Amino acid sequence: MNLPIRARLTLLYCAVLGLTFVAFFWICDLGFRHSIETTVNDSSRTNLDTVRRLLANSASQGDESVRAELRDLSNLWANGALLEVADAKGTWLFRSPQFLRASPSLPQLAASDIAFFTTNLDSSQYRVALGLVEVRGARFEIHAAVPTEPFDQALDRFRIIEKEALPLLVLLASLLGYWLSGKSLQPVNRIIQTAEQIGAQNLSRRLEVPEPRDELRRLTETLNAMLARIEASFQRITQFTADASHDLRTPVAMIRTTAEIALRRSRPAEEYRDVLSRILLTSVETSGLLENLLTLARADAGAAGLEMLPLDLNAHLRRAQEQGAVLAAGKSLSITLRTPDMPVWIRADEIAIHRLLLILIDNAVKYTPPGGHCEIALSQNQDRAHIAVKDSGIGIPESDLDFIFERFRRADRARSSETPGAGLGLAIARWVTQMHGGTITAESTVGLGSVFHIQLPIAAA
Repeated sequence: MNLPIRARLTLLYCAVLGLTFVAFFWICDLGFRHSIETTVNDSSRTNLDTVRRLLANSASQGDESVRAELRDLSNLWANGALLEVADAKGTWLFRSPQFLRASPSLPQLAASDIAFFTTNLDSSQYRVALGLVEVRGARFEIHAAVPTEPFDQALDRFRIIEKEALPLLVLLASLLGYWLSGKSLQPVNRIIQTAEQIGAQNLSRRLEVPEPRDELRRLTETLNAMLARIEASFQRITQFTADASHDLRTPVAMIRTTAEIALRRSRPAEEYRDVLSRILLTSVETSGLLENLLTLARADAGAAGLEMLPLDLNAHLRRAQEQGAVLAAGKSLSITLRTPDMPVWIRADEIAIHRLLLILIDNAVKYTPPGGHCEIALSQNQDRAHIAVKDSGIGIPESDLDFIFERFRRADRARSSETPGAGLGLAIARWVTQMHGGTITAESTVGLGSVFHIQLPIAAA
């Protein structure tokens, strides 16, 4: 049922109040009926007690005198009450005409008992009180009846009022519920109106936080926090696009310019070979940049498709060191490796971990002057494997350590034509580490070198 929240709240409010009214009227009906029954029984009991006192006062005067007094008493009862009295032999001393015509079947009573029952006498319903009384050794049975019609009429009128009042009360409850739900949803409508006005041009705008510390305040604060994250992501995407465009435009322009200059006049084969070599080198660097961009794009889309398998870091670090030694040979750098004697197992994607290690080793080689030293160390601490890649390079200023893992961000001392790169390597390294449930941090001293620390969870045995 696709109804607005306001309509659903109103229906729920009406249903709850409707059921409450029905239960209330049902309880009132039960109470009213019980009250009527008690009143009728009390009236019958009162009449029966009156007859008892009359018999006690006139039993010695003879049956005829008793009959006369009972007749007079019956005539005095103006509410239509009936009476019949029998002695111990079963002889009727007095019977109202209705009892004579109906001759109802009455229950047998033990001494001093009083019983109540309902019966029809002369087409009318009566509540009868039956009692036994002994007066000066004589025993009498008394039947005092009170008509129930006036009380039944009062109960019927009450039920008519209930039936007429219930729909009216439900209607009033519906109107009240509709008004209350609208009042309660006004802050939500304001949130919707403000949210509809927020776009790419005004992502810095925030929703107004209501004063009461309730669910709507929490919702507003949550939405504002989400808007802040969206704004930050939008700014990163904008910056990413601008930086990517800049870093791609430069090599493409270099390739085009180099080719145009080479084609302006005829040149010896050696010069053409030199031009093609420069174009090839720039193309390789551009391909690496595009590959890094594609990796980060897949990471953002959650489509990296890593295959987590058991991996021995010991063996993998040795292979990474061998490849790093090839990179370091051109700068006369030494790369040493320190690992435990036993294998260190983790669950990881082999290609991603290898790329992570090569990024850190390549950075260490790239920013270490000739004749320097790089060290790779592996250790295990309880349930974590620790990899440290240390170099004796130019170092990173402390103010730059906070953002070196962001995309297209490089420390100022590293921005030179002698150290090519787009600033994506450490961003990829952080993503790979996080995808494996680990952390990556850096510490550095300018002029002395840097250390990158990686913590990865050990594979369960």
